[in-house]
Amino acid sequence: MTILPPEPGEPRRPHGPRDPGDAWVEAPDGQRYWGRFGAAGLLALDADRGVLLQHRVGWSHFGGTWALPGGARHQGEDAATGAIREAQEEAGVPDGAVRARLESVLDVGVWTYTTLVADVVEPFTPVISDPESLELAWVPIDDVDALPLHPGFAASWPLLRSLLPRHPVVVVDVANVVGSVPDGWWRDRAGAASRLLDRVSRRASRGVSADALWLEGDVWFPRWTAVVEGQARAVSTEVAGVEVVAAPGEGDDTIVSVAAEFRDRGHDVIVVTSDRGLSERIVEVGGRVRGARWLRDLLDAD
Repeated sequence: MTILPPEPGEPRRPHGPRDPGDAWVEAPDGQRYWGRFGAAGLLALDADRGVLLQHRVGWSHFGGTWALPGGARHQGEDAATGAIREAQEEAGVPDGAVRARLESVLDVGVWTYTTLVADVVEPFTPVISDPESLELAWVPIDDVDALPLHPGFAASWPLLRSLLPRHPVVVVDVANVVGSVPDGWWRDRAGAASRLLDRVSRRASRGVSADALWLEGDVWFPRWTAVVEGQARAVSTEVAGVEVVAAPGEGDDTIVSVAAEFRDRGHDVIVVTSDRGLSERIVEVGGRVRGARWLRDLLDAD
């Protein structure tokens, strides 16, 4: 791998000095890729308007084509953070306007490009905020292929489009997972549940490998729902990245109801429980099951 400096005429960032990541990487075959530490882009999906695309200015790399807002990652920056930052710099995406759902990674050995698929949760109007865009537009999914696309985006679009309908959800049977380890949880059920929820919250921010969720792609950020019952209902429901549902009665009935509701809305549902009877009921409503060990191993990997 060879690091090459920017060429004359290439844009500089609108604020502050050039970042060390703003450089070309040259592969052994002579192919060049932008971003010393890799690059990332945001595929923002609005349920009503489609995908946010950038029409690139003529003097840019593959100028005149349409692609995702994105660019070189900063040193030490994770891909999701880089994608959001670049989209804010290039398209004025507001803080908190999108919720991450999927990372898809192109890895050519010397360089990676990560596409962050994120759902719009607060509708916004994109704003051209640097010189790299001719225009920004919400493009319906069915109309994307009709545009002259950047070759990299054109190559990745078929897989990305096939994954857009997938919405994974993980529903946690908190009582079952807490009870799977004899660590004295019975002395303070609410406290034990709270500790588990804190760990789930940390995992929610990091994502889960596609293989662990039986999905394609690389890293998914599923919606997490945790069902608590009995004395554990005293836990706080304000847990970052986790919807906490207090079962009014039998926890199993609430878990089945929650899973069935998500399935009715087209979501891919995984329920975490080692209870055999509950597992059978989840399969009947179209969900999948992972045992408590699956979640504990996932949390232990943090």
